[in-house]
Amino acid sequence: LQSLLDMMVAEEESLKERLLKSIAVCRKELDTLCRELQLEPFEVREEESTILQMEKNLRTRVEVMLKQKRERKQELKTLQEQDRDLCDLLCTTPFGIDSNAVPSLEDLDRYRRHLAALTEEKDQRREEFVSSKRQIILLMEELDHTPDTSFERDVVCEDEEAFCLSLDNIAALQSLLQQLEARRSLNEAVCTELRSRILALWERLQVPEEER
Repeated sequence: LQSLLDMMVAEEESLKERLLKSIAVCRKELDTLCRELQLEPFEVREEESTILQMEKNLRTRVEVMLKQKRERKQELKTLQEQDRDLCDLLCTTPFGIDSNAVPSLEDLDRYRRHLAALTEEKDQRREEFVSSKRQIILLMEELDHTPDTSFERDVVCEDEEAFCLSLDNIAALQSLLQQLEARRSLNEAVCTELRSRILALWERLQVPEEER
């Protein structure tokens, strides 16, 4: 009986030692996670629970915070992928954020709002590009103008989704549209003048109406 009791005591002391080691490890890990997640330090009320319950609570808390860390890192990765695509399209600078650190909830919210603004800007520029492209194609057809520069070929022939919507390209697009409109206006003015001269000659030559 004494031997059995001694063995039970030894097992309980061994369990207590393992629990205390686990508690120490969990507390250390929790401190690190709280710093990474920018949260207040996690407080454990030792007087309100047994060692076994305390170890379980700490371990559960570590698992919850590790899940939060993974989710934040994953969302950051997703946001950065969207950011890269938008920056490539708009030729802008990526959002400044440390890729190695765990982002705070405020950082993620600020990043989401930044991407929402970029997406709105992209939609506006895309709409402007599509509208200008349509007018440019009509003007080129009316003027019998064949695209002769790489930019003009990009505008007319390029896939709309592949066109770089940088501010420089949008400005160049408007400049091209204005040049074509000016040429059409000039041609119309010349045509009007020529029609007037022809009309005057018809009058002078007394050309019948049916021949005109």
